[in-house]
Amino acid sequence: MVNLINKKQVIYSYSVPQKHWVGDGFHVHGLLRPEEDLHKHISPFVLMDYASPMEFSETTKKRGVGEHPHRGFETVTFAYQGAVEHRDSSGGGGTIMSGDVQWMTAGSGVVHEEFHADDFSRTGGIFEMVQLWVNLPKKDKMTAPRYQALADKSFPRVSLGEDTELRVIAGEFEEQKGPALTFTPINIYDITSQGGADIALQLAEETNTIILVMSGELELEQRRFHDKSVLIFSREGKDIAFKASKNFKALILNGEPIDEPIVAMGPFVMNTRQEILEAMSDFRSGKMGKL
Repeated sequence: MVNLINKKQVIYSYSVPQKHWVGDGFHVHGLLRPEEDLHKHISPFVLMDYASPMEFSETTKKRGVGEHPHRGFETVTFAYQGAVEHRDSSGGGGTIMSGDVQWMTAGSGVVHEEFHADDFSRTGGIFEMVQLWVNLPKKDKMTAPRYQALADKSFPRVSLGEDTELRVIAGEFEEQKGPALTFTPINIYDITSQGGADIALQLAEETNTIILVMSGELELEQRRFHDKSVLIFSREGKDIAFKASKNFKALILNGEPIDEPIVAMGPFVMNTRQEILEAMSDFRSGKMGKL
């Protein structure tokens, strides 16, 4: 039962109507960025891009993002419609289909590429993805790279009412544990509701929580938030209760903040500017490997 006295409050809400291209395969809304005034409210999450549903024509061309490096954090790609092929310099790779999640720990450094899957490109169709960057604490920033291919069938489902379902991707919900391995305490869920429902979530005190509304509407604190809206909540409190509309879909991010200095520059997320310069040097000298 939700305690109305111990609620997490919405402290930021916004949408980013404009989109930009990442490579030539991902047309995204840039929804989270490591800006100084925002980062303490979104940590351990650093960046989130939402490629809202878009139809791509059939092609034999490879669409996506070519070889590029990362260090100091993890990339998490959620495939909602369409399919993506990935490979990296640590040997990780594969194809994520609709419903799958790819969790890549860059750690000490990898070079990777991401393209629309060949089968999807040949037929064309609707493409919808979310890419999330998750920070690593200082002690783990130089950990060995790791790749987790998480199939849709591996995620526990929890019924929240008729035609309303929550998938547990990471962390735990009602004693159901998600398959994703994380370095810090993180809960990631997505929720779908065909007919609309009243949703109640209970989360830990002093954690950061973000909701991305992907379709439908969410009603909370006597306000309505439409698709492509981001809600950022206070650390204080444990409970979030909202009303979901028909044809609703949302991504829920919750985690224990990493209260350490952060310097994010291009594809690197470290604790100091000197570490960023070292990452650039290591990439140029080939220490992060090659494809």
